[in-house]
Amino acid sequence: MPELDTLRGLAILLVVFFHGFGFQFGTAHLPLLAHVFVVATMPGWIGVNLFFVLSGFLITGILLDTKGNPQYYRRFYLRRALRILPAYYGFLLVLAVAPKTGWLDHRQVSWQFIALSFVYLSNVTNLLGVPMQYGALWSLAVEEHFYLGWPLVVRSFSRRAVAICALSIVLICPVLRAIAFRRGDEYGAGYTWLVADGLAIGSLLGLLSRSWLADRRRMKRASIFCMGAAVALLTFGTPFGILLTRTLWGGVLRPTALNIFFAGALGCVLLIGTSNFKWIVQRPVLQFFGRISYGLYLFHMLAFDFTDHVIGFYVDDPMLIIRRDFALMCLRFAIAGTLATAIAALSRKYFEEWFLRLKERWTPSTGDLPDIESTPMRQPVLNSAAQLDKLDLECGNA
Repeated sequence: MPELDTLRGLAILLVVFFHGFGFQFGTAHLPLLAHVFVVATMPGWIGVNLFFVLSGFLITGILLDTKGNPQYYRRFYLRRALRILPAYYGFLLVLAVAPKTGWLDHRQVSWQFIALSFVYLSNVTNLLGVPMQYGALWSLAVEEHFYLGWPLVVRSFSRRAVAICALSIVLICPVLRAIAFRRGDEYGAGYTWLVADGLAIGSLLGLLSRSWLADRRRMKRASIFCMGAAVALLTFGTPFGILLTRTLWGGVLRPTALNIFFAGALGCVLLIGTSNFKWIVQRPVLQFFGRISYGLYLFHMLAFDFTDHVIGFYVDDPMLIIRRDFALMCLRFAIAGTLATAIAALSRKYFEEWFLRLKERWTPSTGDLPDIESTPMRQPVLNSAAQLDKLDLECGNA
């Protein structure tokens, strides 16, 4: 589904611009237009929510469509391992060694954090007495926990039961966030039990798109309803602090509203991507960033660290100077962004692709079962152009 690479590209760029501008310079005193731009990048962290919804949708689809495969577990886990582990463990090696060289002297990473990240516990290091020392890793830990447990759920239960399980997660996570808020705990932390509802909402969409939402008219109505409901919730909840993480409503319901919005947006993109207007959601530049999004997500913060270190050769306090000059902010972002993009592109082409080719060698496609990861997936209603034309007529779809 090339249109989903567009969404991945959008998600990763939201995160990169957030870390490049809003995260560090959101409170800087700048000229009006520059200040507006920097503030506009501050919600870029929502790219992670979009990644979660996408992952839930795609992984659930893979599991459902290979549920009858006798090598179901071996096939899924081996293919996931070949996709994510080489780049991840390669990055952890860089993260452990690079600060020792002196080029990333302000990025101190302890062996305890590396060890916990090695077993995908980077999102709970605070609970184990180890500070979070590389923020981008927490969401990868959440996704890995999903990869480990969700295949068992899909394999063991009927689709109806799986849907009930996903819906239960969607409902339970906000309750757990509310409990954490009342207890004074870290209700906004990236603990799996507090943020898994994004993955669950994506999983629900993956399930329903193969049944009730396989009809284009229903998918369109459901997608528009989700986006409208999310916008209404955020709008009418603003007086109650839903946009602020320091309030109960914000901490509990803001993630839910965002996840629902992205589920609706995903449904719309799927529909547009299988229509005559697919060019709208198949944008080459965003698709490029979507294809390298994994490596870019891993390395972009290190690229900013490296750039700051190099700037430190020429000025004593680079961050203080950069905060006052928007042009220097943009230059810093251009250098770090180019470096991170180059590393991610080279990693994808010359490192990750080698392991991806092993997926077909070690887990070859079967003739009677769809291979979602190598063949564009389309729900029954989204299959061929002829079917689309016929269904557009039947459903009255514009």
